[in-house]
Amino acid sequence: MTFELLRHWLGGGLVLVGSLFMIIGAVGLIRLPDVFTRMHGSSVSDTLGGGLILLGLIVLAGVSLVAVKLIFLVLFFGLMSPVATHAIARAALHAGVKPVLAEDADPEARPKEDAPSKP
Repeated sequence: MTFELLRHWLGGGLVLVGSLFMIIGAVGLIRLPDVFTRMHGSSVSDTLGGGLILLGLIVLAGVSLVAVKLIFLVLFFGLMSPVATHAIARAALHAGVKPVLAEDADPEARPKEDAPSKP
């Protein structure tokens, strides 16, 4: 009885934390300035959030064939998500998309021109 309750709490907690990472990634897609930072924010939270959700589902499934299938899904997802993000970033670079630099985004961040020095 106690083990079942602990398993449900642990699995539900992992699913909840994974969902929070997915929400943070969605906010990053909206808030970040260019395609490269958006991809970085979404891919990190996507891999971690999706992995935690799947781990929570593995804990909730217990020892079963479903858990084995979910383990294979975690491995596939953990390998393919970074590879897909890298491929999208390379395609964006080859298409000529330039990253937004800090000095492009914030005019105040640019270094001030040096005043002419007196001889």
